[in-house]
Amino acid sequence: MTQAAIMTSESLWRTIRGEAQRAADADPVFGQALARAILAHDDFAAALADLIGHRLGRSAAERTRFTALSRNAFRDEPDLIAAAGRDLRSITLRDPAITSLLPPLLHYKGYVALQAWRVSNWLWRHGHGDAALLFQNEASNVLQVSIHPAAAIGSAVYLDHATGIVIGANVVIGDEVTILQNVSIGRDSELPARSPRIGRGVYIGGGATILGDIRIGDFAKIGADTVVTSDVPAGCTAVGNPARLTNCPEPLPAA
Repeated sequence: MTQAAIMTSESLWRTIRGEAQRAADADPVFGQALARAILAHDDFAAALADLIGHRLGRSAAERTRFTALSRNAFRDEPDLIAAAGRDLRSITLRDPAITSLLPPLLHYKGYVALQAWRVSNWLWRHGHGDAALLFQNEASNVLQVSIHPAAAIGSAVYLDHATGIVIGANVVIGDEVTILQNVSIGRDSELPARSPRIGRGVYIGGGATILGDIRIGDFAKIGADTVVTSDVPAGCTAVGNPARLTNCPEPLPAA
């Protein structure tokens, strides 16, 4: 992690702690939960690892195991924490119902599911396939979000509402992508099986399905319940089943 990224993470953590302290002072009952979840920890990585453990683990032993694996991942690869911070900030930029960092950190299951995926992906890349798939399975069971650890996902990504999201192996998702509920992204039935590549800043509406060896260009929009099986150029909107393109940018005039 660069020095600038470290400073950004420290600034993020100070903001979160400040929000938590003010909330605890205003509501002593809720403050007890905040003390355990936020105020008891020294940094964002420790708080996030504990949050993942408590959301995925269904027993004390499981919570301890998921927390420890998350701590190991964050310690080994601090860029995971930098990405988690960008994910969290992106929610406040894209969700008009949110004006602070604490509510999505504590209550948005899509955020927790995405950070659990970041740990599973670290495990997958370091040869711990069984542990990686355990993370995927528990996130699917508990949070209704299933992201294969072999997927590749950028940062500042927002899983909005999140229930029913399925992202398959080898799917590539760029930075600043927004994905709503009940979205499926993965391979089709044709061989050789290849997975979609989703560009930067893409918006994927609820219930959309994106399948096969295709590319969704930067800043494209996929409408609700759209089925996409061919490329969508940058900046275009795809709607319907099968998808048709609309609102594409005007081509540049010939030189």
